[in-house]
Amino acid sequence: MTDMQDKAQDKLAESTQALPQSTAAQQSDNVAHALAGAGGGLLSMAVTYPLITLSTRAQVESKRAQLSTLDAARRIVNREGIAGLYAGLDSALFGISVTNFVYYYWYEWTRSFFEKAAVKAGRASMKLTTVESMLAGALAGSATVLITNPIWVVNTRMTARKSQSNDAVLPGGAPAKQPSTLSTLLALIRDEGPLRLWTGVMPALVLVINPILQYTVFEQMKQYLEKRRRVTPKDAFYLGALGKLLATSITYPYITVKSRMHVASKDGPRDDMLTTFRRIIREEGYTGLYGGIGPKVTQSVITAACLFAFKDVLYAYTVQARKKLARA
Repeated sequence: MTDMQDKAQDKLAESTQALPQSTAAQQSDNVAHALAGAGGGLLSMAVTYPLITLSTRAQVESKRAQLSTLDAARRIVNREGIAGLYAGLDSALFGISVTNFVYYYWYEWTRSFFEKAAVKAGRASMKLTTVESMLAGALAGSATVLITNPIWVVNTRMTARKSQSNDAVLPGGAPAKQPSTLSTLLALIRDEGPLRLWTGVMPALVLVINPILQYTVFEQMKQYLEKRRRVTPKDAFYLGALGKLLATSITYPYITVKSRMHVASKDGPRDDMLTTFRRIIREEGYTGLYGGIGPKVTQSVITAACLFAFKDVLYAYTVQARKKLARA
């Protein structure tokens, strides 16, 4: 496995060095990063999705209704079968692919902009400073939120749905068929209007700080390590996990608020972000903001670690495939 990782890293280094510094080449390189990020996110999401289901349901339920992670998993399996742990998986895979593609494209575009500015300014190093890393993350994250928020509203609705028919199913009985992603989307637009697809966008924009913290920690630790030796996919795995652990732990209350706003029905309260914060604290205490944090942190750390490890390898192969197509 180590030899394969080393070869992948060698290919990555050679491919990157071989790229001309033209606008067309930079555009192509941005797309390669975006495709690698989308692929890495898709693989990571597929592996960890049951943890997302458990954390999302805990986020949208009141403190009184919450169970332990293991009990919640058993309840879902007993009531809905194993498939219940994968409710909304199709929309999540589509969403993470689009989200990561958009994010990595804009992040790499912004990074190249700062690197070119550093060259023009005569700076000794082209490496991004901490402030530049944060700005790149903020721009990429904001663009991603505005474009992909409807996907995550639909996904949260599907993941957190509570079917009365499922609650009433007798032991051994078959649960009712759950709605598809498309039917959920159409029903939401029909019953609540298209603007509901952008509900929760404010806490989502605040949550842009999550990838900013994650990638800033990752980039700075990676640069520190690069001064001593070559960074391997194994290193990227651990650095990505550490960055995501810190970012998710800090921003989790906003994740809870966003999920509550996503599932608010047309007949229920349509509170803004601050009102939702106050209502959760008033009714459930501060611990209500951290419902499901255990499975969420676990899922986020595993996903981020896998994503960074997958992305480096996928990027290398994407560049190689592009070069082969160019020579054909």
